Amino acid sequence: MQPTELIERVAAGDRRALARAITHVEADNAAGREVLAGLYARTGRAQTIGITGSAGVGKSTLVAALAREERRRGRTVGIVAVDPSSPFSHGAILGDRIRMQDLTADGGVFMRSMASRGNLGGLAETASGVVDVMDAAGYDVVIVETVGAGQDEVEVATATQTTVLVTTPAGGDDVQSMKAGLMEIAQVMVVNKADIAGAETAAMQLRALLAIAPARAWEPPILMTVARNNEGLDALVDKIDAHQDYLRTSGHADEERRALAEAQIVSLARAALHRQALETAQGEGILAALVDEVAARRQDPRAAAGVLLEAVRKHWGRG
Repeated sequence: MQPTELIERVAAGDRRALARAITHVEADNAAGREVLAGLYARTGRAQTIGITGSAGVGKSTLVAALAREERRRGRTVGIVAVDPSSPFSHGAILGDRIRMQDLTADGGVFMRSMASRGNLGGLAETASGVVDVMDAAGYDVVIVETVGAGQDEVEVATATQTTVLVTTPAGGDDVQSMKAGLMEIAQVMVVNKADIAGAETAAMQLRALLAIAPARAWEPPILMTVARNNEGLDALVDKIDAHQDYLRTSGHADEERRALAEAQIVSLARAALHRQALETAQGEGILAALVDEVAARRQDPRAAAGVLLEAVRKHWGRG
């Protein structure tokens, strides 16, 4: 199927075309880039929600419950479940797809598992593209669930409009060790598994961290949920809706949109530069030579990095 046909069929809501388009986007090939360029003008209508937090906080269960609540309200839902990459094939392990099997029979839900491919932010660099394709396909809500890399998972903020930070009563140490970056990206905070002792303490810790964080126009609410019992999901969707309404109608709406656009451009450019630099260095044997030098302690890693960057600059200058 040619990219022009894919674009029209995705925009018409064809699920098979959507799956094929996402495959091209994940491969970051010419067809995928053409599809994204052709569909981008049709994006911006969906609510895009990022679910982040440490491993074990119940993100998958929360995403499934969130999707069911959105469906109860008559909205169609796309889910991008970013799984840890297999160390052998670099493909997604598909744990989230297994845990959300009950949603796959719902024609109003489209789920795609993706490999993180080792990204520190817990997101493959193509995740924002997959979100755009689902948006253009007409899904009302697109949810991105990240791997669970803890405080390094800030990249979710570049792929979605509303970021939900999830913790648990048992995650006191995680809350205490959170860096400002993770706290600052969250628009909604959730204490999941709130039926466990210590939920109020966890909420108090989050409030204390917010009190010392830089002031923002939108003040993140702190909610309690028990996702496995669907408790608190109505309030969570209400708060997400409120933030989405804020993005559309507040005096900061244009500023927020520009900030998100800048973050996406910088994130994608950084990933592309990193990939191209390594490809150049490996193709010309520069990296292997530098590895030998550093491993033998004849050159320090920082100096070697400088040599690598200079070689890449010269290569690009010749191109």
